Amino acid sequence: MVSGPPALLELSGIRRHYAGPPGEPEVEVLRGLDLRIHAGEFIAIVGASGSGKSTLMHLLGCLDQASSGTYRFDGQDVALLTANERAQLRSTHFGFVFQAYHLIPTESASENVQVPALYTGLGQAQRTERAMALLGRLGLGDKGNLRPHQLSGGQQQRVSIARALMNGGQILLADEPTGALDSESGKQVMALLHALSQAGRTIVLITHDRALAAQASRVIEIQDGRIVVDSGRPATHAAPAVPALSAAPAGAADRRVGWSDLREAVRTAWRGMRANRTRTALTLLGIVIGVAAVMVMSAIGEGTRRQVMERMGSMGTVNLYLDSKSPDGGGPFGLLTEQDLDAVRALPQIRRAKPVISEYVAVRHGNVSKQVVVVATSAEMPAAHHWPLEKGRYYTGTEDRELAPLAVLGHKARKHYFPDTPDPSGRQLLVGNALFEVIGVMAERGTLTGVQDFDEMVFIPYQSGRARLYQSHVQPQYVTVQALSAAQVPQALAALKGLLLARHGREDFSIVNAAAAIATEAATQRNLSRMLGLIAAVSLVVGGVGIMNVMLMSVKERTREIGIRVATGARQRDILCQFMTEAVLLTLVGGVIGILAGLALCAALLLAGEPLLISVSAMAAAFACAVATGLLFGHMPARTAARLDPVVALAGE
Repeated sequence: MVSGPPALLELSGIRRHYAGPPGEPEVEVLRGLDLRIHAGEFIAIVGASGSGKSTLMHLLGCLDQASSGTYRFDGQDVALLTANERAQLRSTHFGFVFQAYHLIPTESASENVQVPALYTGLGQAQRTERAMALLGRLGLGDKGNLRPHQLSGGQQQRVSIARALMNGGQILLADEPTGALDSESGKQVMALLHALSQAGRTIVLITHDRALAAQASRVIEIQDGRIVVDSGRPATHAAPAVPALSAAPAGAADRRVGWSDLREAVRTAWRGMRANRTRTALTLLGIVIGVAAVMVMSAIGEGTRRQVMERMGSMGTVNLYLDSKSPDGGGPFGLLTEQDLDAVRALPQIRRAKPVISEYVAVRHGNVSKQVVVVATSAEMPAAHHWPLEKGRYYTGTEDRELAPLAVLGHKARKHYFPDTPDPSGRQLLVGNALFEVIGVMAERGTLTGVQDFDEMVFIPYQSGRARLYQSHVQPQYVTVQALSAAQVPQALAALKGLLLARHGREDFSIVNAAAAIATEAATQRNLSRMLGLIAAVSLVVGGVGIMNVMLMSVKERTREIGIRVATGARQRDILCQFMTEAVLLTLVGGVIGILAGLALCAALLLAGEPLLISVSAMAAAFACAVATGLLFGHMPARTAARLDPVVALAGE
């Protein structure tokens, strides 16, 4: 080992080999290399293509790690550093200048220069001020807002040099910095590197051009992974102090991702979305459809459920439905007599008992005739079912007992028989073969699942119906029995059953609990709503797959950008945060548009008369599902990006 002052960079016995093709031996690129580089040196590493000089640069810049041997930076073994500490080392001590410039095409010159400072926590204002100052010193003060494609090759290379100096650039690693430039631009870049060397920076120039290498104060030639020529380190000279402008900002290897990082990630993500508008729009479409579908399906399901439950509830949650049947053990069909009904009404738990007979009957007015359900029931029907009248009145108990030929029309029945008469009270209807006088119209009611449309029915007094229409009926088809309260329904049920068993001596009747039927219907409607929600959620999953696909494409397209960011100090968590932010931003934008689209669809359906119930919780759930979808399906591409080998990434297209 060469003696002398402590080396800034010291390599001892460095070997680097890579796995070869399947079945082939490993490829060894560096073979036991020893090298000491002191602060302030201007070194040229020269060699033919494939000699290992670029691999050496990647090892020096902590982009790659040796297979064996020791690499010390300022006396510290780099192999003992964590990945974050190596990223911190790159960020604060190294600056890379590449032959292909490696500028991020979507960023301006100033934003490209600022990239290294993003990973040291420097504030936005300080980053911008420092970047513009560096560009000004390199003759690009008026080019800060231009994109790379708007700059010449020489100008792009100067931007990359400014980027290398952003965090101080104590050591500049320049890989063929003039290879893509014309001779004049190449001279300007070399003059700039000489000036930086004179300012005290350590310059490591990688080149295959021996004439260019001769301009360095020390030339090292590599051949087949070994140093074959080293012109030796010249006598040390007092290097000028690095100007205050170039002092590296403080940073910490364990720095957490903060608000500034997220803001920058959002800005970069938004710019990427705008740059690929068509692809972004197609990706957003899946999320928009998913969120809107969840909202609309939920609103339809909940609205339908509420409507059905309100209608069923209006039938009376305190109602019991009593009818006759044959006993389970056999025997004649049961018979509910008027005396039975009087006994039922006398029970203390019972408020009322309402007999019902209903059949399809031909009802006619003028030349309008139609088969409708004609319901013969008592005067208590509106009270029993909480059903108000729209016009006129309902018949009374006295009129029922006196067999009065009166009729009350359902809402649609009135429109059918008297389309031009809002209140047909006093008009005559031919019900079957008997004339009935219309005295009122019921309010609009609607239908229940599996039940006829109530609004198309015609209601007549029970006794009058039996006498004039339903002479063959010796008993009601069923009796609606109303308990005093919902709390007393079980007691009313038990009392009713006990009474009829005592009177009939056998169980030739059945009793249906309306509350139980409502609960069953509620469960059915809830299951239907869930099914609709699950069907809609499939759209969100499809949208999530679209996000994963577009993010994987983005990772592939931006492989080199990832390499650039890693080379300038980005950690794995920074890259992960960048791409996760992009995925979430896609879903946030898609979620907002989806909610707006869902609200618009719901408004249109409401105008069309559909029963909807828009729920804020459903909107929030749909939006949260969209964000969760972005996180879930964006994580894998983001993790793929974060785990890219920086050397491979820099070589990517």
